[in-house]
Amino acid sequence: MTSAPPPRTSRTPRRALAAALLSGPLGAALALIAAGQVWSETTTTFAGGTLPVTATGSDITGLPSAFALAGLAALVAVFAVRRAVRVVVAGLLALSGAGTVVAAVAGARDHAALTEKAARASGLTEGAIDAVQVSAWPWISTAGGALLLLAGLLALVYGRRWPSMAGTGRYERGTRAARRDTPPPVDPDRPEDLWKALDRGEDPTHGTP
Repeated sequence: MTSAPPPRTSRTPRRALAAALLSGPLGAALALIAAGQVWSETTTTFAGGTLPVTATGSDITGLPSAFALAGLAALVAVFAVRRAVRVVVAGLLALSGAGTVVAAVAGARDHAALTEKAARASGLTEGAIDAVQVSAWPWISTAGGALLLLAGLLALVYGRRWPSMAGTGRYERGTRAARRDTPPPVDPDRPEDLWKALDRGEDPTHGTP
């Protein structure tokens, strides 16, 4: 009678872990880099002349950067907690990604920063702007948020089967404690070692040839 082969361990959680570790930091990096780039540009007419006006992502909104940083912190925290807390942190990671997407899309349509800069350039209370051109950077930030959202969804579905740094720390602390509890070897040529062994109630001659 032949025994049944052992069940195969699914590789899906490992692949999901690799995908989350790749998509999460990459998404946060894209959102943070995009924040410092020009998202929209236009011109304003003043005193018979035309002045160019540009607005970076951070000029328009600071939300994508804030959500990206929160998502990056949540991704690290996923591996520092376990069980139900991990699910909560994974949910925060997913929400950070979704927030980055929404904030970036809204920023691409927000012209308030351009109007304010046009007013400062012309010295008027309210600046009039011409047609606005939106660059690719808001959509790059949106893509970064989508990658963070993907990492959060993967953590929600497969996170319970991922390794935890907390367990590793307990193992290392236990190993260090075991090493501390193990008495040092006795050197029969050193009287101080013999006295220490006697104080511990050990036979210092045990094992000595």
